Amino acid sequence: MNCLKYILIFSYTLFLAEFVLGQYAPPAGEEGSTAIYMDSSVFTGWATDCYVIRGPMNASDPGAGPATYGAPSDAIGNASDNRVVSLGDGGIAVLSFNDPVVNRNGPDFAVFENSFNASFLELGFVEVSTDSVSFVRFPAVSLTQTDSQVNSFGNLDATLIHNLAGKYRAGYGTPFDLEDLIDSVNVDISEINFIRIIDVTGSIIDSLASYDSEGNKINDPWPTPFETGGFDLDAVGVINSIQTTGFRQDLTGNGMITIYPNPCNGYFMLSTGIKEKYWVELFDLSGKSLYRVMACEEKIKVDLEGLPKGVILVRVVTKKRVITGKVFNIRTLK
Repeated sequence: MNCLKYILIFSYTLFLAEFVLGQYAPPAGEEGSTAIYMDSSVFTGWATDCYVIRGPMNASDPGAGPATYGAPSDAIGNASDNRVVSLGDGGIAVLSFNDPVVNRNGPDFAVFENSFNASFLELGFVEVSTDSVSFVRFPAVSLTQTDSQVNSFGNLDATLIHNLAGKYRAGYGTPFDLEDLIDSVNVDISEINFIRIIDVTGSIIDSLASYDSEGNKINDPWPTPFETGGFDLDAVGVINSIQTTGFRQDLTGNGMITIYPNPCNGYFMLSTGIKEKYWVELFDLSGKSLYRVMACEEKIKVDLEGLPKGVILVRVVTKKRVITGKVFNIRTLK
């Protein structure tokens, strides 16, 4: 009976180990990985601006100074193998985009770091914002042991990491799905204008530790007392965004309009090619009327002062047809 008991306990222990270990996606190149290669056609855009607040090279020795490698501009544009900005322990990068990121099926954007292999991983929290004031963090999980510190060049297991940037090696982005934040009240996941990356310090010392969404300390290579210390941000690639071609078919198939600039900042130009009087009407996504004016010029300026930020529906009405389009009214990061 005791022998059977031990067998059952051992079997249950193995079951738990299998359940805990390897429950998240594996490294790039392995079956089941969610890594996205930097040249993938799924990317429709990249960050166009980046603001960085550097953290120290070593959080336990602030007097050694901040990380210094790279410049914020190195995180703008498409991912590469040799351009990054190092954040240092707890450092922050805020990125913005021409086209707001939106929630659609599957991952909506991906964050690239420059790890030289699949196991030396420097991690970062990812947060998003609609207005650059209120940020919401993705629920990150780290199941890496916290009994002993992962040393400066130590290894991590990607299958123990979820929703943390830096999970994959250089050239492969870690994807994020805005659907994970669908219940958040301080952000509109149909209008993400800013993405913030915050370095995970990686220390398991209580006073320095970073914690995941479940209250676990996050153990990653530390200390990294070099100019390249902390998370090395390569790029943020956009998968799903508000499209800004400027051209929209009308509802009846009988005409087109041009809207530019799009996104706009307080006004846009409307080119219709119409040589008779027509109405210009603006609506929000719920169908509420925001503005209505009669025009007779083929090209007019439409002022959006006092109108809400975000997607605005544009409708041009003539005696014979109705032409529709969309414009995105965006406030820029100061």
